[in-house]
Amino acid sequence: MESLHAYADIVGHEVIDQLRQLAAPLKNRKVVHVNSTRMGGGVAEILNKLIPLMNELGIETHWEVISGNTDFYQCTKSFHNGLQGNTVNIPSNLLRNFEETNRENATLLRPALQDADLVFIHDPQPAPLLEHISDRKGKWIWRCHIDVSHPYRPVWKYLRPFLAGYDASIWSLPDFAQTLPHPQYIIPPSIDPLSDKNIALPEEEISGIYAEFDIDPDRPLVTQISRYDRFKDPVGVVAAYQLSKRFIPGLQLVLAGGGASDDPEGEAVLDEVYAAANGDPDIKILLLPADAHRKINALQRVSDIVLQKSTREGFGLTVTEALWKGRPVIGGNTGGIRLQVINHHTGFLVSTPEGAALRIRYLLNHRDILEHMGKTAQEFVRDHFLLTRHLREYLTLMVILSKNNSDRIMLS
Repeated sequence: MESLHAYADIVGHEVIDQLRQLAAPLKNRKVVHVNSTRMGGGVAEILNKLIPLMNELGIETHWEVISGNTDFYQCTKSFHNGLQGNTVNIPSNLLRNFEETNRENATLLRPALQDADLVFIHDPQPAPLLEHISDRKGKWIWRCHIDVSHPYRPVWKYLRPFLAGYDASIWSLPDFAQTLPHPQYIIPPSIDPLSDKNIALPEEEISGIYAEFDIDPDRPLVTQISRYDRFKDPVGVVAAYQLSKRFIPGLQLVLAGGGASDDPEGEAVLDEVYAAANGDPDIKILLLPADAHRKINALQRVSDIVLQKSTREGFGLTVTEALWKGRPVIGGNTGGIRLQVINHHTGFLVSTPEGAALRIRYLLNHRDILEHMGKTAQEFVRDHFLLTRHLREYLTLMVILSKNNSDRIMLS
């Protein structure tokens, strides 16, 4: 695991010094993060990196994961879809199971949660834990990673009572925040530039991807890296590729992703993608394990353009990863993608397969613009979306809460 000093060459020594100053008042505090999966999805990736750095700074930080049965994950997937605007009908037996599962997990996690100075609860899955730890010592923060800008109201109405008692909440964008009776903070996610998914790779490892996945290095390649999730619109990506290929002979498409243990819909979406691809040999549909980080890294580096044609997106770490590797991104005009994809500078925002196809053709026919966008993209991520910025903002929030929302923070 990388230590803080390893980031100095990327972000500068003064940034690391600032992190140490911010962490000093928090030394030996007990912090617990809780989510619903250790592997798969951006939340788990962030926690895998953030927690060791917090411990290195002298903050006693632990990561707990709640568990549930199939009905639990079906219910929470419906929450996810509903919070992102879909009309969903959740049977009462699934809601009862959701509440009972949290009650059972609260019993198991009580020793860790009861004595913690700060508890971060990530997304809806473990949200009800708060009401079962009535004798808690510290402050509790609900961290929402989802685009909740236009939720299906019955879902939000059901979940809101579980969230109202938190001491604070964190959102990725201001547009996502919903009214709650506590302070709310905006902290966008980030990537770790030293992780296997983002670190510079040897040239032979990058070029080895061509043979492994039967990709022709002499023909243009567009790629989308995402879970097989309808909100990621992989079928729309296939449609954009099919429209583009009429004008870009030899174009290749890679769709690479996997599933998360808390997402039961992935297999059905994957079947839809196979049907849309219709056996085209230039469409590579890859099902990668959750730890295939270096392969994903290499796939992004051999791609000319990376797509993230989401219809709803909390943030879109795959966008950040691609931009960091100097690749322009064509992304859905939604959620956190708008923070990262700046039209004509780091890529293009689109709303339809036709729009994506138009931008693919434009970039592949203007290589000088493609390369300039890639360079701009990498510097944009360096300035705004690396792990050290994320950690700084978490530390700042923790100091604020530990000082009982004082309007002044004094650093030693």
